[in-house]
Amino acid sequence: MMTIKIAIAGSSGRMGRMLIEAVLGAPDAQLAVALDRTGSDAIGLDATAYLGQTSGVLITDELSALKNADVLIDFTRPEGTLEHLQVCQQLGVKMIIGTTGFDETGRALIHTASQNIAIVSAYNMSIGVNLVFKLLEVAASVLQQGYDAEIVEMHHKHKVDAPSGTAIAMGEAIAKAWDKPLNDIATWSREGITGPRENGTIGFAALRGGDVIGDHTVVFAGEGERIEVTHKASNRTIYAQGSLRAARFLAQHQTGHYDMQEVLGLK
Repeated sequence: MMTIKIAIAGSSGRMGRMLIEAVLGAPDAQLAVALDRTGSDAIGLDATAYLGQTSGVLITDELSALKNADVLIDFTRPEGTLEHLQVCQQLGVKMIIGTTGFDETGRALIHTASQNIAIVSAYNMSIGVNLVFKLLEVAASVLQQGYDAEIVEMHHKHKVDAPSGTAIAMGEAIAKAWDKPLNDIATWSREGITGPRENGTIGFAALRGGDVIGDHTVVFAGEGERIEVTHKASNRTIYAQGSLRAARFLAQHQTGHYDMQEVLGLK
């Protein structure tokens, strides 16, 4: 069995720790590098000290340490991920990017980098959510005429972007089935006297509060019936397990830009 040497960005954060635990529990993966931001109190600590264990991997802010990894899993912030992307290109390290909130320039940089290294990037690494994307394509192709599409998402109060990347990806799945660019048919918010709802549009609503990990519901509302497709995340381990599946997929690719639909064989 081939062992994949994995680097984790944001190792002292909630998601970083979930990723570390997932790697430790995978027989075909090895924790090789643990990164954190410069100035973090975790720098110099063992990556698994919070578990009362010793891994021998110390948390560092030295990006040159990435030379010891096959793949970096990054769920941080756009500016940090793009800095990591530059170093990974130089060192030939593949990337799994779960970071959201990139602008067009950031997305273009990731796509360009995939000519040199293999990258999986996704709004959501959950296997279940990516199955929902496929279900939405099918549903939207059937429910195009006479149905209104609305997307409602809720996340914890610390999330900094809205709507969520997952909600946007759900909208893109519907828009693709309707053969329309999402930006042409999206209603991102409503306030005041908005007038009647325009046919063929996709509405978005973002809720924030508490410690909600991620709830998403797509509503297709027609005359006399309503179809709802819902995914609720109760634990961040779903993103970690999806990331490991992406790492195994990347072991078979040297370059290219992939998403979780390709990782799961849904394309």
